[in-house]
Formats: sequence, structure tokens, C-alpha cells
Amino acid sequence: MNRLIVAIIILFISVEVLCNNKTTEEAKFDLASSVVLNQKDSTIINKYDEIKRLYDKGDFVNSLNNSYSLLDLIEIKKDLKYAILTNQLIGDIFTKTNKNIKALEYYKRTYELYDGSTEFNEEINFLKNEKSDLLFKIAGTFQKLEQIDSAKTYYEKNINLDLKSNNFSITKAKSYSNLSAIYVNEGRFDIAKKYLDQAFEIHRILNNKTAQAASLNNYGSILLYEGDYLRAKEKYNKGIELLENIQSNNAIRYKEDLYYNMAYVLYKLKDYKAYDFQERSYEIKDSLRDKEVIVMIEELDAKYNFDTAKKLFLKEEENKRLKDQRTFWIFGIGSFIVMISLVYFLNLYKLKQKNLRLKLSQTQLIQNQNIEKLKSESQARILNATIDGKETERKEIAETLHDSVSALLSSANLHLMATKPLFKGDIPLEIDKTQNIIAEASQKIRDLSHTLVSSVLLKFGLNFAIKDIATKYSNSVLQIDTDISGLRRYHQDFEIKIYNIIQEFVNNILKHSKASYTLITLYEKDKNLCFQITDDGVGFDKNKVTNKDGLGLNQIEARIRMMNGKFLIESTIGEGTTISVELPVIEKS
Repeated sequence: MNRLIVAIIILFISVEVLCNNKTTEEAKFDLASSVVLNQKDSTIINKYDEIKRLYDKGDFVNSLNNSYSLLDLIEIKKDLKYAILTNQLIGDIFTKTNKNIKALEYYKRTYELYDGSTEFNEEINFLKNEKSDLLFKIAGTFQKLEQIDSAKTYYEKNINLDLKSNNFSITKAKSYSNLSAIYVNEGRFDIAKKYLDQAFEIHRILNNKTAQAASLNNYGSILLYEGDYLRAKEKYNKGIELLENIQSNNAIRYKEDLYYNMAYVLYKLKDYKAYDFQERSYEIKDSLRDKEVIVMIEELDAKYNFDTAKKLFLKEEENKRLKDQRTFWIFGIGSFIVMISLVYFLNLYKLKQKNLRLKLSQTQLIQNQNIEKLKSESQARILNATIDGKETERKEIAETLHDSVSALLSSANLHLMATKPLFKGDIPLEIDKTQNIIAEASQKIRDLSHTLVSSVLLKFGLNFAIKDIATKYSNSVLQIDTDISGLRRYHQDFEIKIYNIIQEFVNNILKHSKASYTLITLYEKDKNLCFQITDDGVGFDKNKVTNKDGLGLNQIEARIRMMNGKFLIESTIGEGTTISVELPVIEKS
């Protein structure tokens, strides 16, 4: 029964995603709208383009206010096309801001505009495929408002449309999937399975293996509740085979669900390969962990060492200044006495003193330069040793937690599950409590293990770990892309150092750059690992940052120097920043 609840939750999660995601065809329509629509009035076109631009930027308040003003103008001009587009955009704004009742109001207005006029049908003929997406949005909004009968009505209207585009096929498949979720919730499993079969067939024709696997996973969950474990196993197996060579984020998430469900089915069939499938599920779940903690210990250590060295240097400089003052007065008084006593030697003495002071100044300058060089090298070595020690210690702790403690807890939990059927009467309450405690401990250990060292990095290498960083840190404000080629597995300590350096640069972009786009390029060339990080942010004055608060950059630069690497920052205020790093490869042992 608990597994059924999980299955239904998974199915409903897919409903929410399908209701809110835009299709590719919808995006294309938005791009083309300013070109195709309404050649008669450029004022309306320009206003709509500006509203759409604000919407795409996430500025929903100004987009909504301007949309209301545009509706007044459209009413005067009697422009049906832009009445449809603007009302639907207002509905999208309310959906984005979780005001579903208002969204439904404007979606229904749009639907009435499609069907309520014949005068302009020829002009809006090119919008007919968009009617399918509108019906899907209306149905999805009713479903979120728990008005299930209305949701069914509009999903079925969408399915019964007579259209021939790929966009319609995708929307039709999503309608079948959401109807299946509704009937699962009502306990009408035969109808739910029928709709899942229809969704699967569309995804098969479109060759969307990830969507096929999702349908099979939901179908298997229904069979699991019905107790048909052999057919459920068959569905899960087929879904796993479809996703075998696909590495997208959605595919990996479905793999994790399929492995977990397969483990439970095998357990119910008393096939103890269930242990292997559960472990695979946990491994994938670790790779998708979305919690990264920014560790500040390194910066605090570096700051402490830097401040201490600075105080020592200032004290030395003050002692030198006092010493020079005493020397000056001694020589001054001596010169005065010699001038009074021996006028004849005055000019000769002044000349000698001048030469002596020049030599002293040159010697002092060389000494100061040597001291600065030694101090810089010493700080870099101390910093590098500190970071290396912490990285090694964190990796050892993470591996111990994941490989030993987590595996032991998982094994203990499965043994408890296998023990339950042995009880003749009621199962003791303590067994369920023990399983809950073990599950909570396992979760906390996996979270801690992933926080200490990225499990994606350790298991799959830099290629997937850097892509994981891009996925985690991307959001509605900042898009992070990667261009990675020619990478292989290197020495594990070397991979950890590269990962930490890139992560620190990305953290700086998030904190300071105000960028909307970042590209991470990573490749190997002539036994050197090279990477560039480019953003379109506000840029900065490198000299001012270094003098004022550039401790993070100094720390990274010292690290790269100790690895015999090259480091270059190019930045202009208002024109973004480019960071280039080149490091000699340390081969895998």
C-alpha cells in the first residue's frame, strides 16, 4: 500500500511538469508571432513584442500591466489575432505566479475567441494547431484546482481534435498520461492502463524513448498495486532497456525510479537480486543529489595566514624606518662636526655619503624583493598543503560513509524486510520503527557523503561532474552551459582539484557577476587540461578587486601556480569576464 502511494505521487509529479512545460512548437510560435501576426497595425505588434520580452525575462508584473493596456487598444482596433495572443499570455502569467483561478479565466476567454467568431477565421487559420495547447492548459489548470470532471472534459476535447502535427501528437500523449493519473487516483485501473497504452504508442511513433520508459514505469506501478508482479517486472525491465544508453537528466531520474520499483517487485517475487537493483537506485539518486554546501574553511585559513604575514611585514618596516632615522641623525651630527673641524674634507665626505646611501638603497630594495618573493611562495605552499590535506581527508570520510556505512544500513533494512513474513501474527511495531530509523540514517549519510566530495565526480569523472555543476547552478536568472570534449579519467586527486577550482569560479559568478549566461569550456591538449569560463556579466577592474577583497582570486591563483599551471583573467567593466586556466595532466594511477 505504501508503494502505491509512492507510485501515485510519481504519476502526479509528472502531471505538474506536463502542465507547466512549454513545447518546442509553442516556443517556435512565440518567435514567429511578431513576424506573422497582424501586418495592419505596427503599434499593437510593437507593444505585444515588448510584453513578450518582459514575460521571457520573468518580469511578470510589468508584463501583466502592459497586457491590460494592450487589451484596451485591441478592443478599439478590433484585432482578433492579438486579442487571442494577449489573453493567452495573461493566462500564462497567472499560471507562472500560481494564480490558477485567474489563469483559468483568461484561458477560457481565449478559447471563446477561437470558437466565437467567423469573420476573422481565415486570418487566424495559422493558429489552429495552438488550440490543442490551449485546451491542454485549461485541462491542466482544472486538474490543479481539483475540478476533475472539467479536467477530463477538456483533456478529451484535446484528444478528439483532428490535427496532424508533431506538436499535437506530443500534447495528445500528455493528455492521455494525465487522464491515466486521474483514473489511477479514482481506482479505475483498467481505464488508466488503456490511456497509458495510447500515450506509449504515440511516444513510440515519435521515437521518444525517455517518454516510453516513463509510461512503462507508471504502468508497472499500477500492476504492482494489483499484485501482478510478473507483468510489473516485465514493464520495468522494458523501461530499463529503453534508457540503457541515454544519459539525459530526465532519463537518469526515470532509471532511478525503475531500479527502485524493480527491487521491490523482485523482493515480492522472493528473488533477492532485489539487493542489486536497490543499490543501483541509491547510486543514481546520489548522482542526482541537488544539495551543495559552499565550504569556507579554506578561505578562512588563507585569510588568517595573509593577515598574520601582513602584520609581521608592517612591524619589520617600522623597525627599519626607526633604524634609518637613527642612522641619519648619527651621520648628520658627524657631518656637522667634520664640517666645522675640517672644511677641506667637506665635499669629499658628502660625495662618499651620497654613494654609500645609493648602495644601501639598492641593497635594501633587492632584500625587500627577495623577502616578498619568499613570503609569497611560502604562503602558496602552506595554502596548497592545507587544501590537499582537507581534500584527502574529506574524500576518505565520504568513501567510508558511502561504501561501508551506507551499504551496511541498506543491507540491515533489507534483512528486516525479509524478516516480516516470518511472524505468524501481528508484526511488532519496533520493526517498522527500526526500518524508519535506518532509512533516515541512510539518507543523512548519503547527504553528508555527497557534501564532502561529489559522488558524480568520483564515479563518472570531470565530464559528468562539470555538467552536474551547470545543471545545479542554472536557474531562471542564470543559464550555465558546457562545451566538454576529449576528456578521460585522470588521477583522482587531480580531478578533485580541477572540480574545486571550477566550482569556486562559478560561485564567484553567482555572487558578483550579475550574468545571465555562462559557458564552461573544458578540453585536453598536448598533455594539458585546459578550461575557459566566460560570462556576460558586469565585469570588474582586476586591480581594484585584487587590492580590496580579491582573496578568493589570490587563493585560486596560488593553487594553480603550485600545480605548475597558467592562469589568466580578462575582464572589462560592462562587458563580462573570461577566465583561462591550463594545467599539466596528472595521469590516473
